Amino acid sequence: MEHIDVAVIGGGQSGVAAAHVLLRRGLRPVVLEASDRAAGSWPHYYDSLTLFSPARYSSLPGMPFPGADRDRYPHRDEVVAYLTAYAGRLDAEIRTGCRVSAVRRAGDGFGVELEGGGRLSARAVVAASGTFGHPHRPALPGLEGFTGQVLHAADYRSPAPFAGRRVVVVGAGNSAVQIAAELAETARVTLATRGPVKFAAQRILGRDLHFWTARTGLDTAPLGRFLSRPPAQPVLDDGRYRAALAAGRPDRRALFTGADGAKALWPDGQREEVDAIVLATGYHPDLAYLAGLDGALDAAGNPRHREGLATGVPGLAFVGLEWQRSLSSNSLRGVGRDADRIARRLAAHLTRR
Repeated sequence: MEHIDVAVIGGGQSGVAAAHVLLRRGLRPVVLEASDRAAGSWPHYYDSLTLFSPARYSSLPGMPFPGADRDRYPHRDEVVAYLTAYAGRLDAEIRTGCRVSAVRRAGDGFGVELEGGGRLSARAVVAASGTFGHPHRPALPGLEGFTGQVLHAADYRSPAPFAGRRVVVVGAGNSAVQIAAELAETARVTLATRGPVKFAAQRILGRDLHFWTARTGLDTAPLGRFLSRPPAQPVLDDGRYRAALAAGRPDRRALFTGADGAKALWPDGQREEVDAIVLATGYHPDLAYLAGLDGALDAAGNPRHREGLATGVPGLAFVGLEWQRSLSSNSLRGVGRDADRIARRLAAHLTRR
């Protein structure tokens, strides 16, 4: 069996940032990426996606986000190119097409099992597999009997297949509002939410919001240690999405109360035929490979950790969780800081052994 220092599971932004800082701490990580390239989930997001933070605030450690306009909001494909270049510069082994099926205890370290039968022995493990592989599909009233098309935002790419159709987008977050507004340009769209959509200004006094969170220290404040669950995030808006909702493109309604075949049942008693429902309802941590590792996950499959270090499994760490430590924990701008803290603690743990 092959023996390695640290197995980093996932080659997206969290995995490559973790590999970078582990190398700086004198460890030799091996990145295990299930897909064919180290760009994480970014190649699979919808076509029009742009970052919520400007290029100047969207870098991993050791490599600024490229481009002369530091205040632009990079497009999805720019992020893919950036992550690909970042991975190419790493002095760490990245194994693509290498999906981890299970992590188990093995002596003082871990046995890492791969799909296809391969197995590695690792002194430590960093779970950096993100959430995209585990979309949250809530049990909405009547959805199981709905005969139209149902898809999660993870499967949405562009509005073209929905032109001229009746579509309901479920959710009140950034992705829900962006997708609904985009679809409304060519389709009849309702944004269905449990409550009003909450907006936050993208720019304040001529500066992007991230300038102010960085200047005040809010972006890096360790708020995660005081929160049992992440708070709901407002929709960042430069004015266009609030205007689109005000104009009814899309319109917003309270969540449907049920479904009858292809018809949605609305709280006011209206029954309306709907072609498709898009669930922009978020994601859960994609950590099924830790299910057999006692103490790693709670009953709901969420990691047991404090600021990224597993509380019951020495040598196991998590990077890239939402609100793992701060507001920016699962973002390009913040994951490197969390990863550096984790790398320092893992290095100390392995030295003591």
